[in-house]
Amino acid sequence: MNFTEETFEIRTHRRNEMIDITSHVADALSQSKVASGTVTVFCPHTTAAITINENADPDVPHDILLTLEQLVPQHRLGYRHNEGNSDAHVKSSLVGASETILIREGRLVLGTWQGIFFCEFDGPRSRKVHVQIMGT
Repeated sequence: MNFTEETFEIRTHRRNEMIDITSHVADALSQSKVASGTVTVFCPHTTAAITINENADPDVPHDILLTLEQLVPQHRLGYRHNEGNSDAHVKSSLVGASETILIREGRLVLGTWQGIFFCEFDGPRSRKVHVQIMGT
């Protein structure tokens, strides 16, 4: 069993943003030489997240962010957290901190239109993403 970890940084540019990180994860996998196993992509931030969704049409990330903003607005009566980013914490919890992707024949097992996204909900910021690869 092989085990590899890598951390890379992302610079976000907007308060709410989805950045396609599929190529970063694929590069880490390529360097690991693992042919079969799993990749876990983890976000160590409480106001950001990781998700898998369509990366072929930029309207999809736009629509996801639009919907999250409508469901969880930035300024909402009743928030108690005094940093002004309660919405970002809620969005992070809804989307989730990690994704696990299968590895087959040295490649990420993703659907035709799927990509891995880093989701920023409290930017702009410098962020980290951890990638852990396990397999043979």
